[in-house]
Amino acid sequence: MPDTSRAALPTALHEGRRTAWRADFLAPVASFRDPLFPRLDRCLPLPPPSTVRGLLAAATGERSEPLAFGMAARAEGGGVDAETYHPISTDGSNPAVGGRVRAVKGGMTIRDRPFLVQVRLTVWLPGTDGDRIARALRRPRWPLRLGRSQDLVHPLRLLRTTLRPVTTAIVDHALAPVSGHDVPQATVHRMAASVSVDRLSTVWSDYLWCDAPTGVRPVRDAYEDDWGQAVWLLAP
Repeated sequence: MPDTSRAALPTALHEGRRTAWRADFLAPVASFRDPLFPRLDRCLPLPPPSTVRGLLAAATGERSEPLAFGMAARAEGGGVDAETYHPISTDGSNPAVGGRVRAVKGGMTIRDRPFLVQVRLTVWLPGTDGDRIARALRRPRWPLRLGRSQDLVHPLRLLRTTLRPVTTAIVDHALAPVSGHDVPQATVHRMAASVSVDRLSTVWSDYLWCDAPTGVRPVRDAYEDDWGQAVWLLAP
């Protein structure tokens, strides 16, 4: 069997090392509605990359953050809540007054809203853009949210790390492109990679994600941080 350890990697791979920041976050409660199911309240099991980009933009105060970053996420549980919606009719027959529609028939509805609890998010921020965002995370420009406007997220720690190209690493809950690995328990999720500033267009992409620890596995086009975690840098 060929040796796939880091010591056996070609010199070209060793030269591809990158410095980065590893930022860990915790959201006590969060909900990520799947827009591909517009009439169903289906919750994604992790935040899409577009949501994480919004989190980073809130920290820096920029309109968007188009850097390539790596991410991993998991939740410790979930549930379903009853949420009140105040829809506005497209024909203008039920206008909003004072920010809400009239409390008459058709002016309010209650729907089930799935949610996640204890959402743990790790983001790897490479290069000079990573340095800039790391500085902003120490003193964010706007409140940091993950998902809905009421779902606050707490920065836990910010650590310096080195990303090294590898052929084996701990995959676990890292978000990867569909060609990133062959872990059998991984599932494919189609999620928003980025959303335009005017919110009129969305770029979609397919990603691999595991809801359970995987251990060390063969990986492709991946990096490894100082803790052995596989990292895929996802472009917007």
